Amino acid sequence: MTVQTSRREFMKAGAVSGGLVLAFALAPKAGAQGQQPATPPLQPFNAYVRIAPDETVTITSKNPEVGQGIKTMLPMLIAEELDVDWSKVRIVQADNDPTIYGRQFAGGSMATPLHWEELRRVGGAGRAMLIAAAARGWGVSPAECTTTPGVVVHAASGRRATYGSLAAKAAAVPVPDPKSLTLKDPAAYRIIGKPRAQYDTAKIVTGQPLFGIDVQVPGMLYATYEKAPVFGAKVAGADLAAAQGVKGVRKAFVVEGGTELSGLLPGVAVVADSWWAARKGRDRLNIRWAEHPTSAQSSAGFQARADELAKAKPQKNLRNDGDIDAALKGAARTVQAAYAYPFLAHAPLEPQNCTAHFQNGKLEIWAPTQNPEPGRQLTARTLGIKPEDITIHMIRGGGGFGRRLSNDYMVEAAWIARETGRPVKLLWTREDDLRHDFYRPAGFHYLSGGLDASGKLVAWHDHFVTFGEGDQYAPSARMSENEFPARFVPNCRLDVSTMPIGVPTGPLRAPGSNALAFVMQSFIDELAHAAGADPYEFRMRLLAAQTEVPEGQGAFNPRRMEGALRAVAEMSGWGKTKLPARTGMGIAFYYSHLGYFAEVVRASVDADGNVTPEKVWVAGDVGRQIINPFGALNQVEGSALDGLSEALHQKVTIENGAAVESNFDTYPLMRISEAPPVEVKFVTTDFPPTGLGEPALPPVIPALCNAVFAATGKRVRSLPIDPAQLKA
Repeated sequence: MTVQTSRREFMKAGAVSGGLVLAFALAPKAGAQGQQPATPPLQPFNAYVRIAPDETVTITSKNPEVGQGIKTMLPMLIAEELDVDWSKVRIVQADNDPTIYGRQFAGGSMATPLHWEELRRVGGAGRAMLIAAAARGWGVSPAECTTTPGVVVHAASGRRATYGSLAAKAAAVPVPDPKSLTLKDPAAYRIIGKPRAQYDTAKIVTGQPLFGIDVQVPGMLYATYEKAPVFGAKVAGADLAAAQGVKGVRKAFVVEGGTELSGLLPGVAVVADSWWAARKGRDRLNIRWAEHPTSAQSSAGFQARADELAKAKPQKNLRNDGDIDAALKGAARTVQAAYAYPFLAHAPLEPQNCTAHFQNGKLEIWAPTQNPEPGRQLTARTLGIKPEDITIHMIRGGGGFGRRLSNDYMVEAAWIARETGRPVKLLWTREDDLRHDFYRPAGFHYLSGGLDASGKLVAWHDHFVTFGEGDQYAPSARMSENEFPARFVPNCRLDVSTMPIGVPTGPLRAPGSNALAFVMQSFIDELAHAAGADPYEFRMRLLAAQTEVPEGQGAFNPRRMEGALRAVAEMSGWGKTKLPARTGMGIAFYYSHLGYFAEVVRASVDADGNVTPEKVWVAGDVGRQIINPFGALNQVEGSALDGLSEALHQKVTIENGAAVESNFDTYPLMRISEAPPVEVKFVTTDFPPTGLGEPALPPVIPALCNAVFAATGKRVRSLPIDPAQLKA
C-alpha cells in the first residue's frame, strides 16, 4: 500500500469534478470520545456520497474496519435508501475527523444500533435531492417521480434520468431535513437483508496490500521498540553503540516514557533502513531494566490472595435483595463452588503497528486503530502538540478484538518519528504483542446457591474477587449489580473485593461477558443438576420468574431470551438425542451488547481427557433485521469458535510481574482441524436491530463446559479446560 493522496483530498476532488458530494447533519453532538472538537460541535452521524457522471457511486465508510464487516455494512444502509445499483458502489475508508463524522470507533457491537436509522436517512436525503433535481428539469412535482436503482423515473411521461446525469444539478438542491423523510418499507429492500460479500475480500485472499502492516510512505524507515517485561519499568542501561553498529541501523535511543500503562512507556527504539536490520540491532541492545514495585506479582499470588479475601468480609456490596443468609440456611439444598478464569491476550494475527511522519510541527499517522480520536488526544498530550495538527488515516486492521481500542503503538510511532525526522513504520514482534497487551483480567468467584424443596432457585450469593483499589476497578474488571440471575432470584447478594494490580487490563471481545457467562451459566447448570432438573427446563423456569419486562433499550427482556432458548433447543434436538459414552450436550444463554443468545454444544471427551467440540448450535435475537446475512453469519460463527478457543487453550500467566507466554507455541489458537460446524438461526423480533460482533461469544464457553460435565460427570470450574482433570 503506497500512500499518495489522502482521503480528504479525494473528497475535495470529487466536489469539483462534475459529480454530487453529500454530507448530512443529523443531530447535535458532543465531542468525540469525550473530547471537544476544535470547531463547533456538529452531528454525530455523517456520511459522504459521491455520484459521478459515469454512474459510479462512492460511499465513505466512517468507522474503522478490523474484520467485523463494517466497511461493507454501513454503506449498505446508505445505498439502500439512496436506491442505487450495488454493483456500481465503490467504498472508501474515511480518515479520522470528529468535526465531520463524530465518534469513529469499532467496539461494543455498536455500529448497527448507532447508525441503523441515521445512515438510512442520509441515503434517503440524497435520493430526495436527485428526485428534486429531475423534477425541476422536467417541470413536474417531485411527488410524481420515483426511482429505480440509479434512475429517477416520471411514470406519467415516461421520462427517465440517471443519477450520473443529475449529479451536478442535484448538488445545487437544498439538503432536506433527513428526519422528515419517509424511509422504505422493508419489503422493498434490494440491498439490506441480501447477502453481500465483504468489500475487500478479493484483495485479502489475493494478498493485496490493505492493512497497517502494508503501508509504504516515500522515504520511510523502520523501527522496533523494546519495553520492559515488567510493565512500566524504566531503562537502567542499554548498549546503544552495539545496536548502531549493525548495518542499516540509523539510530538507537532510549525513550524515558511515563507511568501511564496506556500511554508511552519507557523503552529503547531502534530505527533502520529495513525492519530486519532494526530487529538485529535490537537483539544487541543488552538492555538492563530498573527494579519495579510490581515485579513480585504473579498469577499464583493473585489466586492465593483471592482465596484469602473470599474468607474475609467483602469490601463492598453491589446488590442485596431479600435475606441471603436466612434463605441459604432454610434451603432444602445448597451448592457451593469456586470459579476462576485467567488473563487472556487478544492475539490478533496482525501485530500492532503504526506509520508516522512528523514534519514542520505537524504529525501524519497511518494506523489500524479501533479508536482513533483518543489516539490523537493521547499523542497530542505526549508530544505537546495541538490535536488539530495531527492527521490520522484509518487503515484496515488484521483483527482487533478490543486490543486496538488502545493506542500505545500509535504514540510510540509518533515519538520515534519525531526523534528521527523521517517517516517511520513501527512494527511490533509477536512476542511484543503477547507480552505487552491490555489483557482480559483474571477473576475469582465464590458462589453459594440455595434450592427449595420443589427445586426452585431461592438464593444466590457471589463474592467476586477482582482487581482495583478503593472505589476504582481495573479496566474491564467490574461486574454489574444486575448480573443475571439478579432480579430473578428473591434472595440475591452480589459482593466484591479487590486487590491491586500492575498488569495492564482492558476490553477483550465481549468484555466482562466473556468471563462472567462462564461462571454464571456453569453454576446455574450445577444448581439444575442439584435440583434434578433438565438444564434447559431449569433455565426456562428461572426466566419465567420475572413477569415484568423493563422498558428502554438495554434492559434485559426475559421473553426475548426465552425465544432464543426455545429455538436452540429445537435446533439441537435437546433431550431427544441419544449420545455415545463420554459424549454430552451442554446449554447456556447470555445477554450482552443488546443481543440475546442461547447456545448448545455437543462435545466428546476421550480417555485421556482431551475435549473435542463436535457441533455448536446458536440461536440469536438481534431484532427485526439482519442487514448483511453473510456478515452476520461470519460474526456469529467466528464468535463461537473464538470462545471455544479461549475455553480449550488460552491463558496468560503472570510471573515476576511479567507475562510468560510469548508466541503461539505457548498461547495456541484453535486450528482449522479443531473447528466444529456451527449452525446459526436468527430469531426475528420487532425490535431495532443491534450488533453482532460480540454477543454470540459468551454463551459458548459455559455450553462447552456443561457438555463436558454431561459427558464425564466432572465440572469445569477454571479455564482453560485441563484434560488431566477429565481422564477416564
